[in-house]
Amino acid sequence: MLETIFALNEIDPDDVVSAFFTTTKDLTATFPAVAAREVGLDNVALMCAHEMDVPGSLTSCIRVMMHINTTATANEIKHVYLRGAVQLRPEWGREPIKRAIAETTA
Repeated sequence: MLETIFALNEIDPDDVVSAFFTTTKDLTATFPAVAAREVGLDNVALMCAHEMDVPGSLTSCIRVMMHINTTATANEIKHVYLRGAVQLRPEWGREPIKRAIAETTA
């Protein structure tokens, strides 16, 4: 997910100031921050938390909110929703992500 966010928004890991991850309560194997360190967020403040257990909500879901140094406007930032989370924001789901990736690699 982080690599997709970086690619779509042309973000260098050095531009990330901090990241806040939340997971649903069923995810307990490791901290999302471990993956963040693996993609180069070595000198970044990271925090992880569990979300409220709301009946009917998504399971196996990780959310991330990043604070980045950028000149992009809020409307220019491309948000990423993958797999089951696409149902939350279909307009930011699979097809828009595929088009955006194609644009950045063209």
